[in-house]
Amino acid sequence: MASSSSHNAAHFERSLSASAVDHTIYRQSPDSKWKDQNGNEQEPMEEETPVSGVHKVNGLLENVKEVNCSLRNGHAENGENLSEKIAALKVESNGLSTVSEEEKKEKVKDEVLGKPPLPRNKQNSTSGKQSWLLRLFESKMFDMSIAISYLFNSKEPGVQTYLGNRLFSFPEEEVDFYLPQLLNMYIHMHDVAEAIHPYIVYRCRHSVEFSLQTAWILSAFSADVLKPNWKNSQGIKLKNMILNEELRPKVDKKAGNLPSPTLPHALHPLTVTTPVKKTHCRSKSDATGIYSKMPHSQTTGNLQKSNTGDLSTGRAFDSGCICVQSSEGIVNDLTGKETVCHCGAPRLKPELEFVNALMNIGSRLQQLPTKELRTSRLIAELAMLNLNLPARVWLPFGTNSHHHIVRIPHTQAIVLNSKEKAPYLLYVEVLEVENVYSSHVPSKRLENTLRFTKSEEDLTTCYVRSNGSPHPEFSLYGGSEFDDAECWSQEDDEILQFAVKTRSVDTLSQFSVDSTTSADSKEPVYIAAGDIRKRLSEHFTAPKSKFERDPEDPSAAALKEPWEEKVKRIRDASPYGQLPNWKLLSVIIKCGDDLRQELLVYQVLKVLKNIWNQEHVPLWIEPYHILATSNNSGMIQPVDNTVSIHQIKKHSKKSLKEYFIQEFGEVNSEGFLTAQKNFVQSCAGYCLVCYLMQVKDRHNGNILLDSDGHIIHIDFGFILSTSPGKNLGFENSPFKLTHEFAEVMGGLESDMFEYFKILILQGLVASRKHMDKIIPIVEIMQTGSGLPCFGNGMNTIRQLKERFHLNLTEEQLQLYVDQLVESSLNSLTTSLYDKFQYFTNGIL
Repeated sequence: MASSSSHNAAHFERSLSASAVDHTIYRQSPDSKWKDQNGNEQEPMEEETPVSGVHKVNGLLENVKEVNCSLRNGHAENGENLSEKIAALKVESNGLSTVSEEEKKEKVKDEVLGKPPLPRNKQNSTSGKQSWLLRLFESKMFDMSIAISYLFNSKEPGVQTYLGNRLFSFPEEEVDFYLPQLLNMYIHMHDVAEAIHPYIVYRCRHSVEFSLQTAWILSAFSADVLKPNWKNSQGIKLKNMILNEELRPKVDKKAGNLPSPTLPHALHPLTVTTPVKKTHCRSKSDATGIYSKMPHSQTTGNLQKSNTGDLSTGRAFDSGCICVQSSEGIVNDLTGKETVCHCGAPRLKPELEFVNALMNIGSRLQQLPTKELRTSRLIAELAMLNLNLPARVWLPFGTNSHHHIVRIPHTQAIVLNSKEKAPYLLYVEVLEVENVYSSHVPSKRLENTLRFTKSEEDLTTCYVRSNGSPHPEFSLYGGSEFDDAECWSQEDDEILQFAVKTRSVDTLSQFSVDSTTSADSKEPVYIAAGDIRKRLSEHFTAPKSKFERDPEDPSAAALKEPWEEKVKRIRDASPYGQLPNWKLLSVIIKCGDDLRQELLVYQVLKVLKNIWNQEHVPLWIEPYHILATSNNSGMIQPVDNTVSIHQIKKHSKKSLKEYFIQEFGEVNSEGFLTAQKNFVQSCAGYCLVCYLMQVKDRHNGNILLDSDGHIIHIDFGFILSTSPGKNLGFENSPFKLTHEFAEVMGGLESDMFEYFKILILQGLVASRKHMDKIIPIVEIMQTGSGLPCFGNGMNTIRQLKERFHLNLTEEQLQLYVDQLVESSLNSLTTSLYDKFQYFTNGIL
């Protein structure tokens, strides 16, 4: 003990002496100047700080010498006390101002990122590495892709903690893009979870959208945790905390005590005289003091909470929050501030119930055998769902979630082609708002309230009472006996009965839903002759390029309809269509399919698109948003104005080039040449994506063509190390390139085909230049994953890296691209797989 303490004291004395010597250089005359490391003369530093620092160092040296003398004199029995003195001297020495502010700042960062003390011969190299790492983290080139890479690869707790804190400095949009990677590390890497936990909790407390996205991703990727333990159960715990509403904003309880102008004063917390209980309980009789005969009044919070999720009540998506109607909520609405809920109403449950209702519809559709039965059931289910709208719910993906869903045009929904599953496409009418939480939700509007009246009837001559109010049947507010449930129950019941009895609905060829009537209607329906002539004229003058409706393929005609025409048609028939903030959105609901691989490909596509734009490579791809709500369900953003190549060949009875001529004009026309260029740029982009990610199952049903000539690949269920047929290798070509595609480009000897190969080369060169932004996205998702695309283990990532061909020069890479194009064009397996799809699924 004594020898060890003596050694430590001696070492500490030498370090302090060196420090004192270094700082005595500043004890110069005020007139003297000194030269820095570049040889430039500098003004002398102030004497006060160095002198006091040196005096303190000299005092410490005397104490250290005293300690050494005690040890040399053999006082070994006081070794422990001496060690304590040495430790105290070290603590005291740390407070000395013997370094510049720049050095102190660097030292603090080194302590955050550094390792335990190393021998002197290794300290210089270690501090150099730490300095370079800090320079990288503080440079302008440091972004989220580098942050997640170091979070995944670094094992230093200091580095992970620093990066976890740096997440607060990135824009929320950048962090949200890499949220699957962050949460997958949170699930399977305990040390990373501790580093990023503060950021995740902070975002969940301040954002409902982030809470929902986090809960869904955790639910999807926690399914791979078969045996939870203390190292991998943190993801499940966080998901439960979010769903149990434990991560709510921390607000001042007094902030919620502002009175509401619509409630009696006896209900306000400020008027409660008992000092023990600060809260209040709103009874049914008190809450309905103004409207005593409204069974569905919004003021009965307890009743609304119990109705959440029950579609038969009409209030399945109502949280029961009364804060928006309070004085504080009204003031915040006028001033543009967000109203924070103080009443304890659930923040997430309405949106969760809305998404679960859509997924449950897909599950029930799978049990029906034919497409006609599925379509009829879908319309009926959506009609029931429509009774609970408008509500404070939204489509939870895409860049714009600031909207309220007001209506779902249920007759426009379509069951998509699928042999086993039942994915369906629906359209959603929304009203864009500034704040989805505090903005007013519009009241329900009647659909086609004049549908059962005679067309020649003049409603302006109806009897009007002396107070100016029309007949009660036409009153907007009604009398004291008014029940808001009656305003829609009869109308929607008739729509529901009609939908159940209808076998199929032609979304294009039927003139209007308004011209139909239920079987139980006793009143005749009169339609003006002018309306009939107008509808017939619109029908016969419609563009002939539209597909005829096929009962076996009902989605083809609907998807072929131009999006602008669809929006106009639905808006004209909507009771909310005249509002200026009205907008139409679409979404595909998939139940029974694992969309986690689709989410991974979406991220890779997004990064590749940014890389090619940054490098000015004119490749074209269209990433579409993916939301995986669990490991077997989710939502997909449809691509507007597209139709599959299978549907083109089936309904037009033409080859792909003939269809281009029909749609865009003759071969030498400007329209055809523009579409041909779009086709080449998009085909080259997706060929490169299919090669890098090894995308399989490339039949013509999974390749779309848009109205501008671009092709878009969809359905990325087979990527990397997995392929259809239990990896039997039906498709062993690098990518799908048929002679029909080459014909659209102008043939194998054409300039556009050469341009196609040049684009692939340019895209591959740009991609391998930035491959460090692509590899971590895939590599992180492999950790603890049970996805089939990672079936080959670490070989999956190794093979992905090899496909960038870092060892080849650009000349060698050009020859290799020519080989890829040649082998894909003449691939026998591609032709065999297309024939297999035709004989088994009827896909052309």
